[in-house]
Amino acid sequence: MVHRPLLQRLLGRPELGAVVGAVAVFVVFSVVAESFLRASSLSTVLYASSTLGIMAVPVALLMIGGEFDLSTGVMVTTSSLVSSMFSYQMTANVWVGVGVSLLVTLGIGLFNGYMLVRTKLPSFIITLGTFLMLTGLNLGLTKLISGTVSTKTISDMEGFASAKALFASELSIGPVGIQVTVVWWLGLVVLATWLLLRTKAGNWIFAVGGGQHTARAVGVPVARTKIGLYLGVALGAWISGQHLLFNYDVVQSGEGVGNELIYIAAAVIGGCLLTGGYGSAVGAAVGAFIFGMTSKGIVYAQWEPDWFKFFLGAMLLVAVLLNAYIRKRAEANR
Repeated sequence: MVHRPLLQRLLGRPELGAVVGAVAVFVVFSVVAESFLRASSLSTVLYASSTLGIMAVPVALLMIGGEFDLSTGVMVTTSSLVSSMFSYQMTANVWVGVGVSLLVTLGIGLFNGYMLVRTKLPSFIITLGTFLMLTGLNLGLTKLISGTVSTKTISDMEGFASAKALFASELSIGPVGIQVTVVWWLGLVVLATWLLLRTKAGNWIFAVGGGQHTARAVGVPVARTKIGLYLGVALGAWISGQHLLFNYDVVQSGEGVGNELIYIAAAVIGGCLLTGGYGSAVGAAVGAFIFGMTSKGIVYAQWEPDWFKFFLGAMLLVAVLLNAYIRKRAEANR
């Protein structure tokens, strides 16, 4: 094996552009916002990053596998609605609703994956249909069952306290409180990184994203890999949905629309190619961190919050151009 210089190895990493961008964003807000570097502020930034990162990581794996999922934002809401309404209507222990929600959410992921491999239609079309169906179901069933567009409170039901401790509690590290979602987020990053770099399934994901026909020719189980990736996205949606429910108790049925684009953008900023076959879980986590810093940094800097989406769009374009440049340099130096 040929030993490559450190700089050449770094240029080959998909998350390099995102790390450079994250450092730049951190420095900017550290200078323009005096309160940005406070421990409590950084804790808030981490929380905002984690709520996006929990979904950005499995979405990144799906994109590495060459597919998209436009139903992720409303799937998170579906997960929380099922937990809440099943527990309330059946007067069951809250954990029963959590378990039913897991089965339903995984079922949605299985539906997306199965339809993709059976119909051979683009994932954009399949998941756009799922997005529209879930948007209607979330609103229609909530109004039918609850009589309003939001769920009823379940905070006084058995099991709520323990479920809240798992999905929406705060951990104290000295004088600073860290939301448990940060732990979920980092755990998913570690798990996804291990899966991609240390397992046969990770090789399959890269191979399928690089070219499914070639991957199939060398024995990669393409259909099983793609369905597994959609199940992974559904698992992330379930975790995010449970946090949404147990953090706020009441869920609005119209939430989540548009978040799917933010998850995809975080993965792209993190180095994932839209064409598949390239990217990392760490990069997606850094992309989510950039979103978290920007959303809260604008507030701490007392800038007009209406500019938030503009900055996100600009960062997305810059990240894509930077990643393309870095990749070309890495390929030229091989």
